[in-house]
Amino acid sequence: MPSSRTLMVVPLLAAVLGFSVPAGVLAAPPLPEPGQGVAAGPAAQPVPSTTATQAGVVTIESDRQQADNATGIVTATGNVRIVYPDRKVVATSRQAQYFSREARVVLSGDVQVLQEGGNRLLAEQVVYDVSRERVDARPFPGAQVVSIVRMRPNAPSVPATPAPVPAPKVLPAP
Repeated sequence: MPSSRTLMVVPLLAAVLGFSVPAGVLAAPPLPEPGQGVAAGPAAQPVPSTTATQAGVVTIESDRQQADNATGIVTATGNVRIVYPDRKVVATSRQAQYFSREARVVLSGDVQVLQEGGNRLLAEQVVYDVSRERVDARPFPGAQVVSIVRMRPNAPSVPATPAPVPAPKVLPAP
């Protein structure tokens, strides 16, 4: 088991989440900025903003990552943290697997999905069907799935009848 955390951008996972990237291609790990290392643990942090160079990128941080081109399965284990800036989502779990043939992502173990704006999902397992864009969250044994959704107030309603328009003023002739 590696002694330091692994940081890898997995284009295969990005492809399943809706981006056109050749299957089975793994990019070289990006180098951290000088003075910045990868912190241990999947601490929930704010979602970074998307820049032109980040568009379409999903970043996966974990203790270990494996990709098997024969089975089409990418597995990240130990302190998994997935950052998806395009959707303003950060997910943490103990394990994440991407099944490319089924177009399915499975997060397992203490799953927490955070979305910018305060939305949160807590479960033992979350299965994301990429082709149908559906999420199936399963609870901890003996518990329930928890969803915290921040409701946004509706836009101001438009009156049913328009307000009367004042008549134009007529200026006296000089």
